[in-house]
Amino acid sequence: MFRAVLTERDDAGYRSQLTTLDEAQLPAGDVTVRITHSTLNYKDALAITGRGRIVRDFPMVPGIDFAGTVESSEHPDYRSGDNVLLNGWGVGESHWGGLAEKARVNGDWLLPLPQAFTPWQAMAIGTAGYTAMLSIIALERQGVTPASGEVLVTGASGGVGSFAIALLAALGYRVVASTGRLEEQAYLQRLGAAEVIDRSTLSEPARPLEKARWAGAIDSIGSHTLAGVCASMQRGGVVTACGLAQGMDFPATVAPFILRGVTLVGIDSAMRPREDRMAAWQRLATTLDVSLLDEVSRTIDLSRVVDTATELIEGRIRGRMVVQVAG
Repeated sequence: MFRAVLTERDDAGYRSQLTTLDEAQLPAGDVTVRITHSTLNYKDALAITGRGRIVRDFPMVPGIDFAGTVESSEHPDYRSGDNVLLNGWGVGESHWGGLAEKARVNGDWLLPLPQAFTPWQAMAIGTAGYTAMLSIIALERQGVTPASGEVLVTGASGGVGSFAIALLAALGYRVVASTGRLEEQAYLQRLGAAEVIDRSTLSEPARPLEKARWAGAIDSIGSHTLAGVCASMQRGGVVTACGLAQGMDFPATVAPFILRGVTLVGIDSAMRPREDRMAAWQRLATTLDVSLLDEVSRTIDLSRVVDTATELIEGRIRGRMVVQVAG
């Protein structure tokens, strides 16, 4: 038997609660993991509260991240006692995920836990830090360097935003943070933001072209914000899109792309090939100042996940939520 957050939908409605399950209920897979740490991401909060169409099969154990120790394995790359982590691959959406004491998954989805990180540190980074690094790698591949100019980070107080600021600053970029929580200015500056701006300057409908400012941008907001970011890019600027906190729509024009040569790069972290995942985690191990993890993260017990999900949806949490699964 093991504890898990279980999301159900039936004639009685939509609900999520902490419960106890039998190991025999675990889904198919060739590796069983005893989870020590997981995370509470925005996508997890949508799944738990039912405010987004995240869960594809019910009942579901949410949780798109986890770190833990292999209990049993029929996969050639893993054996009992190996420390592993997982990001994405549909866990917590179509396959039981990480907000539980046990998981059974396809071993191809796992990565060895990088030696540079403890399980807690790996989950303090989680999909948010991994996605931020994928975005930075995309900017670099498109030729954006610290000499190119300022890089904008939207949703700066969130998980992806916090890591994007810290990583970009460590790499020598001048970072401008956009947030709706200006009271977090000191926090964002400690992470490395050179300037903090109010998100309202970007979140309203934009003209086809605005004053050109940004050489690069990492956007986790979508909707009017992403449109406004694209409209204010420098000639040849690059934007990475990796979230939809404001909405899934993109009310923009083609003007930035055909008049300024702006490039918009989509960041899919969930189904990324293994080699891209390994590269991102290796860059994280060499770039991230792990002392910042205490600044950007706080830890909650598995029993507090359901209540905390609402706070996250309502924008009352900054940075990362690490879930202590093992006692």
